[in-house]
Amino acid sequence: QVQLVESGGGLVQAGGSLRLSCAASGRTFSNYAMGWFRQAPGKEREFVAAITWSGGMTYYAASVKGRFTISRDNAKNTVYLQMNSLKPEDTAVYYCAAHSGGTISSAVMYRYWGQGTQVTVSS
Repeated sequence: QVQLVESGGGLVQAGGSLRLSCAASGRTFSNYAMGWFRQAPGKEREFVAAITWSGGMTYYAASVKGRFTISRDNAKNTVYLQMNSLKPEDTAVYYCAAHSGGTISSAVMYRYWGQGTQVTVSS
């Protein structure tokens, strides 16, 4: 069992940066690939980024590639999402999740979810 808690969201001007953190509890954090998803009001939850258990492979949605960076520190049981060059369209609730296997960009393939943290980007 894994419990996930996101933090680091807030209000930022377009072009600014935020760093989200996801603190995990449980004995097997390093055994899970981890992902970040986001959901804006009235829209479906969408994949943002993912990272394998070793950190050796990362995946990004086309909309954030080159601007966002996912990383993890297994010793600290934490996964991060560094968000640079933020745009108003990045405004959403951001969720971290622990992968259960299968397609890494599919939300239904993630077993554990955090409560979400709000990111608002003003123009």
